[in-house]
Amino acid sequence: MSRLSEPECLLEQYRNASNLNARIQLHARFSTNRHGWHQWVFDRFDLGPKSRILELGCGNGSLWRVNVDRIPPGWDITLSDFSPGMLQEAQRNLCDPQGLTRFAIIDAQAIPSTSKSFDAVIANHMLYHVPDRARAFSEILRVLRPGGRFYASTVGRRHLRELRELMHRFAPGSWAGSAAESFLLENGSEQLGQWFSRVTVRRYQDGLAVTQAQPLIAYVLSTDARSTLVGAKLAAFTGYVERELAVRGAIHITKDVGIFEASREA
Repeated sequence: MSRLSEPECLLEQYRNASNLNARIQLHARFSTNRHGWHQWVFDRFDLGPKSRILELGCGNGSLWRVNVDRIPPGWDITLSDFSPGMLQEAQRNLCDPQGLTRFAIIDAQAIPSTSKSFDAVIANHMLYHVPDRARAFSEILRVLRPGGRFYASTVGRRHLRELRELMHRFAPGSWAGSAAESFLLENGSEQLGQWFSRVTVRRYQDGLAVTQAQPLIAYVLSTDARSTLVGAKLAAFTGYVERELAVRGAIHITKDVGIFEASREA
C-alpha cells in the first residue's frame, strides 16, 4: 500500500488546501479542454430535482463552487472530508445562504448516516486513498437508496506520464508506488462490479500545455517530491523546465481521467 493511503500521511498531505490548490491551478490554467473538469463531472449527474447527495472527500469544494449556479434548489447536499482543514476550506468557499449544503468530517469506511438515506454518493479522485475500499464500498452501498447512483472519478495509467518521467529523472523514488494505481480507470470497473450494478465508465478528453515554469514547479512541490527536490536538485529541475519552455514554448503532458457511474439495484 502506498504511504498516501496511510491516515497520518493523508492528514499531513491534506491538512489544508494548499497542496490541492497548487494542483488545481495547473489544470485550470493549462488544460486544453476548455469545458472544465468540474463542469464535465457535473454534466454526468443524472439526478432528480429533489435529491439527497453525499460527497466523500470533497476537498476544497471546487466541484460545487464552479457549478453553484447549476445546483437545483431541491438538492440536499452533504460535503464531507477526512481532513478537518480541507473541510474548513470548503466551508469558506461555499457560504450557502440557502442552507442547501451541510459539512461533516467523515471517513468513507464508516459513514455515520442511516441506511438508504442518499440518492447519490460522489467520490471525486479519492478512492485510491482509502485503505480498505471494500469497507468503503459496503458503506456507500448501505447509505444509497435502491436505484441510487454512485459517481467515482479517478485517473488512468497514462495520466501525467511525461511529468512522472520528468520527476523520476530529477527526484528518483518520488511518485513511486502511487496510491492511484489501486483504483484506476483500467481496474475500477472490476472492483465496483462486485458491489454495484450497471457500472459504466466515461473518459474526459484533455491534456496539459504548460507555458510557464512556476505553476509546474509548484505542482511538483505539492507532492512527496518536496522532500527530495531541494537545493541543487531543485535548481537543476527548475533550470531544465525553463530551458524546455524557452526552446519549445510549451511542455505537453498527457491527461487520462474519467468517471465511473454505478447503481444500487432497485
